[in-house]
Amino acid sequence: MKKKLGKGETKAALRALAPYLKRHIPAMILTLFFAAVSVALTLLLPILIGRAIDCIIGVDNVDFPKIARLLLAVGIAVGATAIAQWLLGACNNKIAFEIVRDLRRDAMHRIRRLPLAYLDTHPTGDIVSRVIADAETVADGLLLGFTQLFSGVLTILGTLGILIDLNVWIALCVVVLTPLSLFVARFIARRTYAMFRRQSETRGEQTALIDEMIGGQRVVQAFRYEKRSQARFDEVNERLRRHSLRATFFSSLTNPCTRAVNNLVYAAVALLGALLLIYPGGALSVGTVFTVGTLFSCLSYANQYTKPFNEISGVVTELQNAFACALRIEELITAEPEVPDADDARLLEDPRGEVAFSHVSFSYVPEVPLMRDLSLEAKPGQRIAIVGPTGCGKTTLINLIMRFYDVTGGHVSVDGADIRTLTRASLRGSIGMVLQDTWVRHATVRENICLGREEATEEEMIAAAKAAHVHGFVSRLPEGYDTMLSEGGEELSQGQRQLISIARVMLTHPKILILDEATSSIDTRTERKVQEAFERLMAGRTSFIVAHRLSTIRSADMILVMRAGDVVEMGTHNDLMARGGFYATLYNSQFES
Repeated sequence: MKKKLGKGETKAALRALAPYLKRHIPAMILTLFFAAVSVALTLLLPILIGRAIDCIIGVDNVDFPKIARLLLAVGIAVGATAIAQWLLGACNNKIAFEIVRDLRRDAMHRIRRLPLAYLDTHPTGDIVSRVIADAETVADGLLLGFTQLFSGVLTILGTLGILIDLNVWIALCVVVLTPLSLFVARFIARRTYAMFRRQSETRGEQTALIDEMIGGQRVVQAFRYEKRSQARFDEVNERLRRHSLRATFFSSLTNPCTRAVNNLVYAAVALLGALLLIYPGGALSVGTVFTVGTLFSCLSYANQYTKPFNEISGVVTELQNAFACALRIEELITAEPEVPDADDARLLEDPRGEVAFSHVSFSYVPEVPLMRDLSLEAKPGQRIAIVGPTGCGKTTLINLIMRFYDVTGGHVSVDGADIRTLTRASLRGSIGMVLQDTWVRHATVRENICLGREEATEEEMIAAAKAAHVHGFVSRLPEGYDTMLSEGGEELSQGQRQLISIARVMLTHPKILILDEATSSIDTRTERKVQEAFERLMAGRTSFIVAHRLSTIRSADMILVMRAGDVVEMGTHNDLMARGGFYATLYNSQFES
């Protein structure tokens, strides 16, 4: 069953756009002024041309001077109309594209404030589609709607008034027949909104799939998934084709249907005008001389009167698409942001690095608890290793320390202060994190290393690069530290990208370190050197080390062994091996043949 355009959805879309439109009220007033001037001049032309026609009474009786004056007036009116329409278009373009700029800016601002829970549950491609494609569709709708809607209404009112003045019967004929266009347009428009909504959603789904497949192209090829990925794409692409075709087909019916009504009106006016010319004193006479020039003017005005109905119906159809996209952007912009810092949140200044979990409970999904009553304490300068099978909660523990997620019970504290009472910026600024998944942005090597400390000197940056064993391979790049890296750093190996991530953290000198499989993509020889650098970096700093290779964390001050969200064992490597428990089983399993 086709969904009709709901008043609630239309109002919601208008409410979403209202704050952006209010910022451009002066420009909108100027646009309306130029639209009124353009319409007035356009309506003047048929009168001038009709009078020029009436100056041609016969072959030997033509008032050429008057015709010349009228044609001069026509030329001036045409030139002035062109200037008014150009200014109208310039103002309208400025309004539409500035609104889209603001929409995209607000969307990106909200994305930066969204919790990881939102980003984890929404495909990246769909979010990209909302910011790029949907915003562009809103611009197209505003460009078409704002210009033609107001101009169309003015044209209808103006032509109707002039037609009544020229001949009441012709005006009545036009008024009686024209509403057919409105009924046709309304019938079609009410059925196109849901189609455009499905089209927009499917386009977002397709963008997400493309993003997923291109990002994982190596894995796709390695596991011979090409045919299945192509099949998935073909299925989504086919659905998008069907939705787009239906939306475009039904919206395109508006133009030919309303044009058919317009032609009917034009033919009726021509017939009625011909009768008035043939029988000037007949029953339809209203005391006004009806001339050939008057008939020309009436036909022109009849055409102008019906044309806006055709354009307005097209505008309404386009607005259905724009409203659907505006709501999708609005859903993103109004998505629940991260819980803001408390009003009395304080800065974490000169941290010692003491981290404690006190009776912490947490779950990603309320009905599926992950952590229950977890308590642990890391003293300043301690090295805490976190080990356990995949999915046991190691990364969750890190997410809670960074406050990417908030606990659902208990609290996490740094230097005795609940991290919810600290500003996120100061908390995260005191923590350095190196992840298994590296991130290199489109910038120079220098800018990537200085990402967390842009004010660092050249000497400090190079020192961090040398400590992380980055300096060697960067020196061999074409422009050294000024070499521009592509998005994702595809010019570098995975290990080199990870070394840059390590140098980035070394440059910030954080009080708390988080190393989540930080050397997983580095060869054994380089890993040994980086471990030496980490030894120097971790000296005097509280460090949390997530590791799968247990041989790398034997020297940790404390090893937390996690299983199903709980810390099941805790102690040094020797203590845990002596117990012969779960840790010993994990450790020995890595050396079994």
